[in-house]
Amino acid sequence: MTVLFAVYLALLAWTVLWKLEPPYVGGGTVRQVKLVPFAATAHAGASAPLEVTANVLLFLPVGLYLGLLAPRLTWPQAMCAVAGTSLAFEVVQYVLALGISDIGDLLANTAGGLAGIGLVALVRRRLRARTVAVMSWICVIATVLTLLAAGLVVASPIRFGGPRDDVGRSTHPVPQTSASPTAVRERDR
Repeated sequence: MTVLFAVYLALLAWTVLWKLEPPYVGGGTVRQVKLVPFAATAHAGASAPLEVTANVLLFLPVGLYLGLLAPRLTWPQAMCAVAGTSLAFEVVQYVLALGISDIGDLLANTAGGLAGIGLVALVRRRLRARTVAVMSWICVIATVLTLLAAGLVVASPIRFGGPRDDVGRSTHPVPQTSASPTAVRERDR
């Protein structure tokens, strides 16, 4: 379980920090922190519901693994462990200039981790002694499927992020699915 958790954390770091792109350090000197959760600010837009959902789902396994590997943690200790993990990602994001460090992400990540711990607690009530065996298999299957999905994303021509050039544009082309108001204005000039 510890090895699987380490593999999952490495995959989580790669997903959260580099969006499944080759690791890089941000080239910009401007680092942003968004302290207003989920709402638009002067420098950042509102959190998209899909992004918030993804953050919750990405951290659900953190809670599952934590609930299995450290079952004696109290709820406050578990919340601190999950929130601390999320905070570490946000700090690394800030230090390496990889994106906006967002309080909304911290809250969504923590909620996902706590949901995972809660899920283990519910399963433990139902399955008692078989909990670790059943949940271990679920974690193995989920981690392998996540690794396969990451491999498919890497092999895909679609890019979700990546290093930026000097003017803030992505060096990887991102396919446009629909024209944004800004793109329409630029196109019409």
